[in-house]
Amino acid sequence: MLQVIEALKWRYATKKFDNKRMLSIAQIDILKNAFNLTATSFGLQPVRLVIISDKQQQEVLVPVTMNQQQVADASHVLVFCIEKNVDGTYVEDYFNNVKATRSTPDEVLKPFKDYLLDHFKNVSVADNHLWATKQAYLAMGNLLTVCALEEIDACPMEGFSPEGYSEALDLDKHGIQPVLVMPVGYRAEDDMFSSLKKVRKPIANAVLEL
Repeated sequence: MLQVIEALKWRYATKKFDNKRMLSIAQIDILKNAFNLTATSFGLQPVRLVIISDKQQQEVLVPVTMNQQQVADASHVLVFCIEKNVDGTYVEDYFNNVKATRSTPDEVLKPFKDYLLDHFKNVSVADNHLWATKQAYLAMGNLLTVCALEEIDACPMEGFSPEGYSEALDLDKHGIQPVLVMPVGYRAEDDMFSSLKKVRKPIANAVLEL
């Protein structure tokens, strides 16, 4: 357990990446799998991860990321996206996957399936997107911890233009909407922020034990 805490102390929101160092295929595979194993509400996974490693494409994204140079200098850029349309067909596909994976009988699945079909039939688009966005935050939080354990530097970002990303990456054709961005790679040796002490509340002020 101490290993986890030390890894979390090591990580920070990297402000300057070493643009000459790249993550390995094996490291990217770990991040892919960790993303896919993230817990999500109802198990529906209304999130998708877009991984960018093309340097020209990364440069294009800088102006629509509030000119944050990390996007250009990082090894890869992870874009957390939500499904625009979680509807009856999406729910049916989920339960088909459950049945194929677990051989669960239809009569066992039916009550939960009917509940979700009814829920997503009546929920508004805005509420649906808000719900899905919360799942994207879960995924990012999970990957931040995995990155720390793997000694991969990362910088979680909300400061970007979703419209700019959608246009630059042609995400509309995939039916997804970007909500979070996270460059990953290796910190530059001269990133002054890497040596700063973490500023956190005392545990007694952050945790309430009842």
